Amino acid sequence: MTDLTISAPAPDVDLLLGDDEKVKLSSLQGSPVVLYFYPKADTPACTEECIAFSQAKAQFEALGAKVIGISPDPVARNARFKGKHGLTVDIASDPDTAVCQAFGVWVEKSMYGKTYMGVERSTFLIAADGKIAQIWRKVKVKGHAGAVLEAVRGL
Repeated sequence: MTDLTISAPAPDVDLLLGDDEKVKLSSLQGSPVVLYFYPKADTPACTEECIAFSQAKAQFEALGAKVIGISPDPVARNARFKGKHGLTVDIASDPDTAVCQAFGVWVEKSMYGKTYMGVERSTFLIAADGKIAQIWRKVKVKGHAGAVLEAVRGL
């Protein structure tokens, strides 16, 4: 597991936003970037989180910040999820979990006595210089988008 810390450079990963759309994280330097990782599209908490970030998108943009949600779901599933719920933030697919692993959010989880690998709901605020400004792990969805917005305001 990667153990990222505040002030460390963010991993320079490729973000898969669509079938033919890849963005290198370093290409977004010059503006703050919020990367929030969620386990699975169209589940209650993940849907609530994505909707909250979408509702605050204009406020993030007014501060010059880009918001990108990331899950291991395939591009097609994320596209349906985005359309179904009218999400306005970018949603990146990470089907091989390379981005999740680079950020240390691909972890062993346990449910009903069974262990499996999955995404730990986490958010990273990356400053305009490409360094990690803040990390939230084991995120509770309620009020989280607002807390991240306040942190962006504090940059």
